Amino acid sequence: MNLEATRLSPTEQEATAAYAARASWPAGFVIFQRGSPADGVFIVTRGRVILRSRVRAGRGFVPWIATPGETFGSEGLVPAARYATDARADEESETLYLSGARFRAFMREQPPHALALIAQLTAERTSLLDKLRELTTLSVEQRLLTTLLRLGCNGTFTRPDGHIVLDSAHYRLLCELVGATRESVSLVLARLSGDGLVDRQGSTLIVAPADRLLQRLDLPPIGDELLVAGVHESQSESAVS
Repeated sequence: MNLEATRLSPTEQEATAAYAARASWPAGFVIFQRGSPADGVFIVTRGRVILRSRVRAGRGFVPWIATPGETFGSEGLVPAARYATDARADEESETLYLSGARFRAFMREQPPHALALIAQLTAERTSLLDKLRELTTLSVEQRLLTTLLRLGCNGTFTRPDGHIVLDSAHYRLLCELVGATRESVSLVLARLSGDGLVDRQGSTLIVAPADRLLQRLDLPPIGDELLVAGVHESQSESAVS
């Protein structure tokens, strides 16, 4: 599980800015939609951009939240590409946009900084592959904890004391990041609340800092069918040996 947040440094962003178009987006603005023609790549310099795949009416899945120093829309670097998700500014945000042509010029003329950008794209792809593995192998509780850990590690919705603050407007976002129904997430949050890791203040959730969440993740979660199956398998192997 890779929870470290990698991002382009201010120096690397400044070098990229000489080749890119800078744009500001108001909160809630849809930057692009799934299926529309894609070209180039975006880099977030301020704010955060949510990538969402619409599953059905009123429901979706969020594979990525791009924060400062991170990218989105890199499928546009493939010839004749189309965007794989919707991209929406979650708050007032600013981005750099490198078209395909400008990206190639950046590669030719600034190879050290271009390599840093490619390393960033590779690190983000690794994170997405890691998240795909979690979706197929972890319980809802484990996925919720890893999601909260990522939010804590990259500073998204985090107070200076390390606590994560999620208001009612972002509860749906949390469910879409976890890839679970509101009912399933609510059950897990109730358990975490009982264990002192989540504090409900009205419609706002105050979540414990990352180090305490990590301690909980190391414990067997309640109702983890995968863990139970693994224990049974281990017991069977012991009996055979």
